Amino acid sequence: MLDIRELREKPAELEARLRTRDASIDLSPILRLDERRRRLIGEVEELKAERNRGSQEVARRKKSSENVDSLLTQLSQVSSRISELDGELRDLDTEIDAIVQRLPNIPHASVPVGAKDAKVILRTFGEAPKPGFAVRHHLDIAEEKGLLDFKRAAAIAGARFPMYMGRAALLEFALLQFMLSHHARRGYTPVLPPFVANEESFFVSSQLPKFADEIYHIEKDGLYLNPTAESLLVNLHRGETLAASDLPKKYVAYTPCFRREAGTYGEEERGLIRVHQFNKVELFKFTTPETSYDELDALIADAESVLQALQVHYRVALLPTQDMAQQAAKTVDLEVYLPGQGRYYEVSSCSNCEAFQARRGNIRYRPSSTEKPVFVHTLNGSGLATSRLVAAIFENNQTADGRIRIPEVLQSAVGVDTL
Repeated sequence: MLDIRELREKPAELEARLRTRDASIDLSPILRLDERRRRLIGEVEELKAERNRGSQEVARRKKSSENVDSLLTQLSQVSSRISELDGELRDLDTEIDAIVQRLPNIPHASVPVGAKDAKVILRTFGEAPKPGFAVRHHLDIAEEKGLLDFKRAAAIAGARFPMYMGRAALLEFALLQFMLSHHARRGYTPVLPPFVANEESFFVSSQLPKFADEIYHIEKDGLYLNPTAESLLVNLHRGETLAASDLPKKYVAYTPCFRREAGTYGEEERGLIRVHQFNKVELFKFTTPETSYDELDALIADAESVLQALQVHYRVALLPTQDMAQQAAKTVDLEVYLPGQGRYYEVSSCSNCEAFQARRGNIRYRPSSTEKPVFVHTLNGSGLATSRLVAAIFENNQTADGRIRIPEVLQSAVGVDTL
């Protein structure tokens, strides 16, 4: 959530930057409401001062045995007016909050302006495979080998829910265990959080109120299924004031993720590319504002190290303003190449949300014992999501005789070197 004071102080500059994300953004309604709110606050403060002076005068007159009836009537009218204005202020606060809560974060100066096609490829790892045979789509080869069973999954839960079978189930768990242990060795504290969260938690993470239609809601219990562990981890220190010596705090969590994924995506609906349920290992950091972009670079490197260990070709892309999540100020994606489809797919989005989520969750730190608390910066990134990673292994590691090579770091857990 943005700071209304900052919007008030630099309205033209911030509106211009926000419009690079959404051309329809207009800050003037918020500013008008804010100006009215500040006028009302001034009026309430004057009335309260008048009431205080009147109360003192009542005490003085009573002490002198003077009549106070008219003054008490006047003070009653003042109190009624204060109550009336307090009600107006509450309504204004609600109206302002409703608008501000739907505004996206201000993009960092390094973020390219534009839609998806404006993304910038920063670097690549390895080269796209060029086998001397036709690489099969991961779904086709997996179904033939009995590794994925979407038909039976659909009978159990509906379309676009995956079911891993046999060695594919072992491969999935091998990936999760490898990634969780890998990041723990790199200094992240492992967390196994609840897989559901309440409304306040999803407000802090920024899924609510704007994206309510995209997440699964358990109405009877007032809970939501987790779409990404970011939603859970950002709430670990909700309402807390941390010491500077506590930062950065680095967490890694495993969770299943559930997303409605409404819409039609064509080829992306086949197989593991865009599903309603998938597993993910998530990286999350709480940092100081001064170090957050260095920590973002480190987080990206940590996510990349998984792909490097798996020897999967990938590229690193800086997302443009119109392709970032609401809470992000800067996002860098890791995209793996799927030769069976001849295109890249994102397996990790690494973002610096600056103080956007911390302001919603009142998460602060105290720079020193003599300084006032300030908001932390929050960072998140997949480290990694397994569904597209499994698809990448199935397509990149095919052999001419129809086998699938298991990455060396996973072979002992899966029990074989090929599928």
